[in-house]
Amino acid sequence: MNQTAQTFLFVLWEGGGNIPPLLDLARRLRERGHAVRVMSDACNEVEVRASGCAFVPYTTAPSRPDKSPASDLVNDASASNPLAALARAREAVLVGPAARYAQDVLAEIQRARPDAVAVSDGLFGAVIAAESAGVPCALLMPHHYYYPAPGLPPTGMRPARGALGRGRDRLFYALLTRLFDAGLPRINALRASQGLAPLRHLFDLLRVPERVLVLTSPAFDFAADPLPANVRYVGPVVDDPVGTPTVPLNLPGGDAPLVAVGFSTTFQNQRQTLQNVIDALGTLPVRGLVTLGPAMNAADFRLPANVHTQVYVPHGQLFPQAALVVTHAGHGTVIRALAHGTPLVCLPMGRDQNGNAVRVAERGLGRMLAPTAPVAAIHAAVQDVLADPGYRLRAAEMAAAIARDVRESRAVEELEALAAPGTVAARAAAPTQAVLSPTPSLSSQPQRIHP
Repeated sequence: MNQTAQTFLFVLWEGGGNIPPLLDLARRLRERGHAVRVMSDACNEVEVRASGCAFVPYTTAPSRPDKSPASDLVNDASASNPLAALARAREAVLVGPAARYAQDVLAEIQRARPDAVAVSDGLFGAVIAAESAGVPCALLMPHHYYYPAPGLPPTGMRPARGALGRGRDRLFYALLTRLFDAGLPRINALRASQGLAPLRHLFDLLRVPERVLVLTSPAFDFAADPLPANVRYVGPVVDDPVGTPTVPLNLPGGDAPLVAVGFSTTFQNQRQTLQNVIDALGTLPVRGLVTLGPAMNAADFRLPANVHTQVYVPHGQLFPQAALVVTHAGHGTVIRALAHGTPLVCLPMGRDQNGNAVRVAERGLGRMLAPTAPVAAIHAAVQDVLADPGYRLRAAEMAAAIARDVRESRAVEELEALAAPGTVAARAAAPTQAVLSPTPSLSSQPQRIHP
């Protein structure tokens, strides 16, 4: 138990796989003797309380009553293209409700007086609330680092090679900055209402928190050169949530290699992609187990004899038995498969998934296909990964790196240091409102914004 008990406020939102790793971090703080309050959607109350933390509901900000597709704030599955999906995320989470998130967080800060605030990536209103209240803040990223940074390719793209690749990155980042800066007037209006200086770009908010904690392995991620000074890699969460029960497995008979198939627990219009995967496995000498999650119904699929389905199997129970994981490439699924040394075939469907899948392919840990890939292409990719021992060898090497990062993780220590006495005074003395834009420009170097 920590000798000096501190009080933390976690501010989360229901986005699927982002919740379990952040609650694991909250649980670890609680087990060290700290008081942890978690503000999140109503549908997260049970899992928050199961982690041993106090639950605080939103009263003004959006709050999902359940995890059904109908309550999805972003509904990116129906977006016409990736940029439209990002615009939806901007309006549904980052900017649209930012003032309402800030209002709820400011009220809770006033009531509970936390020593530090830990904010789920995307809740920029909560970051502004912490800055306004003078409370140290950490932004939590349970995925690869996908914001603009020198040398880092736009998410979903391979690292730049040569002048053409660097030009590609500058152009894409300029477009991305313009898309998100459509929300900048509202963010600056919120900042002005709290007595804070305006920002030049929306992404300048990433420089406001004292810490940005990236919950993945740097061995998996691509390297920026340099990362912003407040960014720390603290290793991934690879264990299932505490108290996760073991479930009976509905495996096909025989001793053929087991292929585990898992797509998003949220709705991403994945039915046809899953059916193509099932059909491909039906043409191969493998056993397939498809975990459908709450978003899909077993009655909607045609199943060959060698493929079975289940609603849910814990990753920690299934992946050690699998020769291969076929997935949408959500970070939690990918990093847990790799933690067990299991290679992957990835069919990303948006969000952070394209970036995860590119990292898998670039590092030789598996194959990446489009979600529209036909049965024959999926058949060939599965066959290739199973037949080539190099994939499993490289996955085993990544597993060793992940194990080291988990063992040496300083996520808890970073938050404890953030909440230590004196951090607030240090923040008040630092020019946190005068930040360098991290966004590469088409024609200029980053400039300092003066309050």
